[in-house]
Amino acid sequence: MATGADVRDILELTGGENDGPISKKDLINSDKKKAKKTTETLTFKRPEGMHREVYALLYSDKKDAPPLLPSDTTQGYRTVKAKLGCKKVRPWKWMPFTNPARRDGAIFHHWRRVAEEGKDYPFARFNKTVQVPVYSEQEYQMHLHDDGWTKAETDHLFDLCKRFDLRFIVVHDRYDHQQYRKRSVEDLKERYYSICGKLTKVRAASGTEPKIYIFDAGHERRRKEQLEKLFNRTPEQVAEEEYLIQELRKIETRKKEREKKAQDLQKLIKAADTTTELRRAEKRVSKKKLPQKRETEKPAVPETAGIKFPDFKSAGVTLRSQRMKLPSSVGQKKIKAIEQILIEQGVDLNPMPTEEIVQMFNELRSDLVLLYELKQAHSNCEYEQQMLRHRYEALLKAGSGAIILGSDAQAWPSTDDIKVEAKEQIIDVVGAPLTPNSRKRRESASSSSSVKKVKKP
Repeated sequence: MATGADVRDILELTGGENDGPISKKDLINSDKKKAKKTTETLTFKRPEGMHREVYALLYSDKKDAPPLLPSDTTQGYRTVKAKLGCKKVRPWKWMPFTNPARRDGAIFHHWRRVAEEGKDYPFARFNKTVQVPVYSEQEYQMHLHDDGWTKAETDHLFDLCKRFDLRFIVVHDRYDHQQYRKRSVEDLKERYYSICGKLTKVRAASGTEPKIYIFDAGHERRRKEQLEKLFNRTPEQVAEEEYLIQELRKIETRKKEREKKAQDLQKLIKAADTTTELRRAEKRVSKKKLPQKRETEKPAVPETAGIKFPDFKSAGVTLRSQRMKLPSSVGQKKIKAIEQILIEQGVDLNPMPTEEIVQMFNELRSDLVLLYELKQAHSNCEYEQQMLRHRYEALLKAGSGAIILGSDAQAWPSTDDIKVEAKEQIIDVVGAPLTPNSRKRRESASSSSSVKKVKKP
């Protein structure tokens, strides 16, 4: 007697979780289980080494199998092949032709289709000619007459312009200088364009303003003279011109630097005056009213006035001593100068950070920085003034051989200290750039002058 396992084996059913007796549901759904099994087995795996994009072209999203044979469709980019039919070939013939651009009646031959026999030369449309105006005898006598030109010479000029399509270099070369006066290219152009302008103005309709071309012969002559001079320069002249251009650029650069320094100096002076006025106004207010918090009474100080300390207005707990910390914009030289002055004056570098001490200490250091910058700018101005004096005396000595001074001769240095400079140094009357050594000397002098000990009263 057949068991359940034998029936499943005959119906090709796999053994499930329950290997008990066969039910009616198992026999009805046997075809669906087979289809599901076949669909699960039809899977293709991408070969190793093949890119995903290339495999996507072969294996679509519909899970179709890749094609075994290449398919060709009529749509898409394809190379068009010649379609050879059974029609007759169009005959060609060796036939003569004439070019309408030629006036000598020359006849040429070339291959051409028989159907095109008798047609015009196809390249004749490229023959473009310049429309040269034609004048009558009456127009010439009334409007075009000139004492320097005869009618025969004018006719000869217009004939050449028409023959050579306004190529005035060729017109000047073919001009009959033996029969007529010797003319330049500018004279020929001036005569031609003046006649064209007069004819355009005379033939224009009443009430309209025609466009007239004016040729400036004088400007053209000057332009050619300048080009000829430029071409005939010697190597020494070219080198001298390049040298002068470089010196001019240096002078302009130094002039811009001086203007920038002057603007910075004006800002410093203005900041010092503003700070002084604010302090005086603050003292007057403090005398009249009760002492309040300085933060609410003090107006805003410009950024150029000494040091701008950051405001700690963020949420959270902050230490008052952080307000005494110098910002990163202050350089190390200024910080050392401030510390040296404070030490010499006996001021603590880290005082007790109360409200009033913090504000007074920051104001003191801001004033010290402003004083340092003003002294440095003053020393720079003195150095430049002395340098310009030396240059002025050197130029006077080089020009006249002797220095002639006025009533203020005592302010100038002695002639023994003056050294005659070279050509490269004398030519720059605005000022030469500072050398590294001179910059170091100026910086050390300014720093030493700014940190001088102030005696207590």
